[in-house]
Amino acid sequence: MADWEIRPASASDVEAVAELRAVVLRADLERLGRYDERRVRQRLRDGFEPAHTWVIEVGGVFAGCVALRPAEDAHWLEHFYLASHLQGSGIGSGVLRHLLERCDRSGLLVRLNVLQGSPARRLYERHGFTVETEDPVDVFMARRPHTAAINS
Repeated sequence: MADWEIRPASASDVEAVAELRAVVLRADLERLGRYDERRVRQRLRDGFEPAHTWVIEVGGVFAGCVALRPAEDAHWLEHFYLASHLQGSGIGSGVLRHLLERCDRSGLLVRLNVLQGSPARRLYERHGFTVETEDPVDVFMARRPHTAAINS
């Protein structure tokens, strides 16, 4: 696994994140008949909250992002994108483990949605997420806090 770091996002990161989203989601969105060149970027821009987002860097270079947005009953894991050439290298698992440990210490449920047929679903399942509901486009998953981390 390559060395990675996360840093808080800033408003100036939005275009890099929007572009990465368009690239990494393209195949899944096309398969689902939902890819729109402009909309895929604009949806990210419209929902980008730097205060709840981290940028993933590998060797000091932008490599991805992830957001953990607080909600009433849980945190939502959102905008988790990693450059295609780094997928499968263990970086995604490392970043996810880091965020989930933080949520476990706080006793927080974590929710997310992943596109139907996305290989990312296997990553989430390996980290304890289970399906709550699904529709033709999205699979909604949740992970309860691990109590060992809460009690430590």
